[in-house]
Amino acid sequence: MKIFITDEQKAELEHLHHTCRDKRECDRIKAVLLASEGWSSVMIAQALRLHETTVNRHISDYLNHCKLKPENGGSQSHLSEIQTQELIAYLTADLLPTTQAVIRLVKEAWDIRYTVPGMNKWLRHNGFSYKKPTGVPHKFNAEQQRAFIETDGKLKQEA
Repeated sequence: MKIFITDEQKAELEHLHHTCRDKRECDRIKAVLLASEGWSSVMIAQALRLHETTVNRHISDYLNHCKLKPENGGSQSHLSEIQTQELIAYLTADLLPTTQAVIRLVKEAWDIRYTVPGMNKWLRHNGFSYKKPTGVPHKFNAEQQRAFIETDGKLKQEA
């Protein structure tokens, strides 16, 4: 099934595919792109490991409604709007080092329990990105270093 899309649409779909996190949305984008390159529904279904009717539905949804995202609704946040705003303000001012620390904060403040993947999703959804914490080198203190070297030398001689 050959469909026709403009170069702009194709570039936009390629960009969406590279930035997409949802596998289902990526499958829809790939189905549309492959159909525009002349692949048949059967070939696309085999390549994506989907049923042929699913591929046909993805392509027709895009052509008729420009639909790429599965609209299943998702789940509601455990936090209210006010709690969400308070947590965002707190994390913006004092970023916690781990997801577990954020989970403990939410549990202590509002007695709401999150799992690590659930909190990671909440953080991503609200504009926070995870970066592995790194140690910050301390200021050099020559006297403390000299004392450490002397103590270390004595311990090595005794051992």
